[in-house]
Amino acid sequence: MSSTGTTDHGATGPGGARHGRETADRLLRAATRSGAHLIAEAASLVQGWAVLADPIAGAVYSTPAAAAADGVHAAAAPLEHPHCTQRPAAGAVLVVAPAPTVPAGHACHVATTTAALLEVRGQRAAELRGEQMRLHTTLIRLLLAGHTDAVTETLGGDRLTHVTVYRLSGADLPAAHEVLWRAVRPSIAPHADACTLIGRPDGELVVAELHQGGDDGRILRLVSRLSERHHLLAGMAGPLPLAEMPTAHSDAAAARHSATPDCRIVPADAVGTSRLAPLLPTAPYARWAGSVLRPLSPAHQHLLLVWLRTGSKPRAAAALGLSPGTVRARIRELSRLLDADLEDATVRAHLLLALRAPAPDAEGAGTDSVHSGGGGSGGSGDRPGAPAGPARLESLPDDLLDTEAARNWAVGLVGGLEPHLRIALACWLRHHARTAPAAAELHVHRTTLAGWLTQCADHLARNLADATVRAEVHLALKATRNGPDDPTALPRRGGRTYRRL
Repeated sequence: MSSTGTTDHGATGPGGARHGRETADRLLRAATRSGAHLIAEAASLVQGWAVLADPIAGAVYSTPAAAAADGVHAAAAPLEHPHCTQRPAAGAVLVVAPAPTVPAGHACHVATTTAALLEVRGQRAAELRGEQMRLHTTLIRLLLAGHTDAVTETLGGDRLTHVTVYRLSGADLPAAHEVLWRAVRPSIAPHADACTLIGRPDGELVVAELHQGGDDGRILRLVSRLSERHHLLAGMAGPLPLAEMPTAHSDAAAARHSATPDCRIVPADAVGTSRLAPLLPTAPYARWAGSVLRPLSPAHQHLLLVWLRTGSKPRAAAALGLSPGTVRARIRELSRLLDADLEDATVRAHLLLALRAPAPDAEGAGTDSVHSGGGGSGGSGDRPGAPAGPARLESLPDDLLDTEAARNWAVGLVGGLEPHLRIALACWLRHHARTAPAAAELHVHRTTLAGWLTQCADHLARNLADATVRAEVHLALKATRNGPDDPTALPRRGGRTYRRL
């Protein structure tokens, strides 16, 4: 820390001591009001500016407001600001810039006293923080249980209509919780028509920002910085109407499973964003999807979408707040309703494509679907002279992928894969990204298969850990298949080794 001095020569005599007591009294009175008043009083005493800078939140308090950027810069690079006096305070850095006429000792005395009072305020806040955190967690649980009115009455914010949810996971969650709490400074009383709830209901960090349909991005910026600093992975969903808090909560968890160290926070609307769906002809696509999904309610579709996005039933259960057994039972029931084997990789890819289809009434597709008597068709049912039948998940209508745009997309995605990589990737996808059974079927070691998959990911420039990416790669492999992509066709040269063609 840099300082303009360490000795207050003006405080050696009785007058100096009296002046020091007056300074301390003024700072103490300001500290009893608020942290902002304490910083303002410090700035007044040094006839300059004062900033409390936090590494995550930036300027917590600043007097004047225009000095906030200078204070943050000084805290980040103290050697470049030798005229500033700096002190650690309550997990942040107090930066005081005195006027040139103010004695160095007086500035040090003001900075030291202010930092000590900030520490006392921080300790007092820490004593109350436990109860406040438990209250926030309780309010989040009430929102998830559908008690929206009770929560808004407690918050006193009748104009809080929408919510944006962030769900974070990682090894450093306790420290991250403390840092985010200090940076956000949440309050039960809404400020500027917004209120932020921060809790850890099930061993993860949940942030629910309640607002009026849109937020100013402040919480997103804080969560992004926090994720980078504490190596967390985060998912974001919203804004959604407050009554849809459970949906936002599960969507945020699904998005978090697509986060990587290179992209630590993922919005839900970016998860499952298809590069194929916009290329499909809208009317037949919507008609087929509407026919396939007709037996399902919106709740059924949401469960399937979360399951397909997260890639496994245990992860879907965690996202939805259900037990894995309940999710398995519901998926079995949905498999019966759809009359399809949902454990088949092709069926899953087709189902995800159907769930991301445009609205059934887009471009008149809904009208066609109604007049077809429940019959969008699988295969060639839409063509004149072809036998009409109900749409099936096992196959797509011929006019969906049999287009130049779809073929170009598929070739652009998986074209150029060497035969052994293509066969290994197709086998791994059929086994739902499980390496051990895929390696056993291929008769190669798991390490060998893992190396091939790394080469595939580099060639595709895609994150194969994302279940939605895997679904589209599976469709692209099927669309570009010239021969059987099965393990018996894996090029080999004696024993178990493969031969590069």
